[in-house]
Amino acid sequence: MNISDLKGIGLTTEKYLNELGIITIEDLATYYPFKYEIIENTDLKTLKDGDKIIVGGIIENKPNVYHFNKKLNKMSFRLNTGDFIANITIFNRAFLKSKLDIGTVITVIGKYDQKHSQITANDIKFGLIEETIIEPIYHASFKINSSKISKIIKSSLNDFMVKETLPNYLKEKYKLMNKNKAIRIVHNPKTKKELTEALNTLKYEELFIYMLKIEYLKTLKTKENGLPRNVSYKQIEKFIESLPFKLTIDQLKAVNDIYDDLTGLNRMNRLLQGDVGSGKTIVAIISMYLNYLSGYQSALMSPTEILAIQHYNNIKKILPNLNIALLTGKLKAKEKKEIQKQIEEGQIDIVIGTHALISDNVIYKNLGLVITDEQHRFGVNQRSNLKNKGKSPDVLYMSATPIPRTYALTLYGDMDISSIKTMPSGRKPVKTYVKTENEIKDVLYMMLDEIKQNHQVYIVAPLIEESEKIDLENVYKLEEKFTKAFGKICKIGLLHGKMNGKEKETVMNDFKNGITKILISTTVIEVGVDVEKATMIVIFDSFRFGLSALHQLRGRVGRNALNSYCILISNKETKRLEILENTNDGFKVSEEDFKLRGGGEIFGVKQSGDMNFKLADIKNDYDLLLKTKEDAHEFIKNKEYLLKENEEIYKQIKKTVNLD
Repeated sequence: MNISDLKGIGLTTEKYLNELGIITIEDLATYYPFKYEIIENTDLKTLKDGDKIIVGGIIENKPNVYHFNKKLNKMSFRLNTGDFIANITIFNRAFLKSKLDIGTVITVIGKYDQKHSQITANDIKFGLIEETIIEPIYHASFKINSSKISKIIKSSLNDFMVKETLPNYLKEKYKLMNKNKAIRIVHNPKTKKELTEALNTLKYEELFIYMLKIEYLKTLKTKENGLPRNVSYKQIEKFIESLPFKLTIDQLKAVNDIYDDLTGLNRMNRLLQGDVGSGKTIVAIISMYLNYLSGYQSALMSPTEILAIQHYNNIKKILPNLNIALLTGKLKAKEKKEIQKQIEEGQIDIVIGTHALISDNVIYKNLGLVITDEQHRFGVNQRSNLKNKGKSPDVLYMSATPIPRTYALTLYGDMDISSIKTMPSGRKPVKTYVKTENEIKDVLYMMLDEIKQNHQVYIVAPLIEESEKIDLENVYKLEEKFTKAFGKICKIGLLHGKMNGKEKETVMNDFKNGITKILISTTVIEVGVDVEKATMIVIFDSFRFGLSALHQLRGRVGRNALNSYCILISNKETKRLEILENTNDGFKVSEEDFKLRGGGEIFGVKQSGDMNFKLADIKNDYDLLLKTKEDAHEFIKNKEYLLKENEEIYKQIKKTVNLD
């Protein structure tokens, strides 16, 4: 059932909700609040300016009403709280005036203005109310606010019924709620106790289903035979020796792990994680070369077109004798058709692309190796679709977001893990500085020094377009400012996600070829973009980013033997940002980010990926995760999923691991 079928949702509201990813009534019901505002009966003496409050008292005077126009009025009166007199103001409630006599006992809910001893009320209730009010707060947009979303959800919950996906014995064991009841409470809680119970139920379910998938995949892993390969390690060593650079100890160990997997009996399912610039790509190229020697095709899927093009160019240089193709959604129909034909006929050895690689039109003749770059940016179904393109291809996932090992073993329990911690020789650590907006002149002089040395600079803004409600720098405003400062000295480029593929490619080529010296961009450059002469990155409003995301962005510079710099411009959270001044180690940064924010933001799981949890948080709910891991293991071990009463759960597992 789509939200358009609900009463009171017009085309405009439907459009705004669709933009938030809310298409169906299930999307709406599971669009959970990201926080709650708890308003309790308050002692005015302890209040701070701007606090939301509930306060009871007696009306001291007859209310005065002011009409600004037909649609807007303001009513004001004095309320004796017992401690002192508060001035009450409320808008568009003139119709209550006749009921608000002197001496009437009421409870006011609103916001406190300390300077004027005033409360701006948003609601008035008759009599004294002792209850706590819990207001859900939703991620909203400038087009539709949290209050409107809350109102729509509350009015539609009666139209929504969801099937239970937890076995009864576990619900009884942990005294968990009925799922439908839990969903209703989460959106409209009456007490803190019932909210906690509802959240625990829904979090447990999310984590249990995830861990079921992991446990089920483990059972499949032992059954899957790998493809036969007869390649000696000497052939791989010879290829490594021909490279124009020396591999690090960790890179060689990762190559060894992958060689053993690919030439072994079982299908490879490995996560290759390493810091920004640690050299994961060359390990992937060696893996594809080994696969080519065995007579199979390889597919490498990237999250962005820019990164796919970069991989394509790099791999062609290192493997010039192989037939390599680039397949993205932006290709012309004729070009796409020709490449698809060559892939199906086996003329292509390696294909690199975006999610276009998993479209139904792409048929591989003998796919032997699937590599997913920045794996946490893809949903599990996308990765499975690519994996299922071959008969039994080996799978390598790559991630430049290092994961603390304890969590990695739990979350990716179905995978083997190789970590690259040592950096290639000749690389200098990037010097990082936190600057306030008042220090921008220092930053401009630093940029000028780099440009004079024929080096290049990235400028990063968190927004594409200006917003009246959020005062943040954006790419267009920055372009204007930096054109004034440097326009006569050098060429300035602009890059963001709303540009089409050709525009992006032109901008990036100009920057790579040194024609553009300053590139102003959104975080579209975060993943994998490699420009050797880029020695400085300046990130505006850096408080908006997590430490791991900033570390990723910092990795765009320092990809050479030159001194490189990362400037974090922020007037907020400077203590947190100083962590990056003190370390260039992505694993340490990841640990700190984990402590501060939890796994959801680090792994990008709020947006995509395996761990698409709407309520659970890997760090804060880690004990619960371990509990669900244990329960899921027992459930799979005892084949509980085969029982009729657990049919819905088995459907969920099959859907998640894409077995249908």
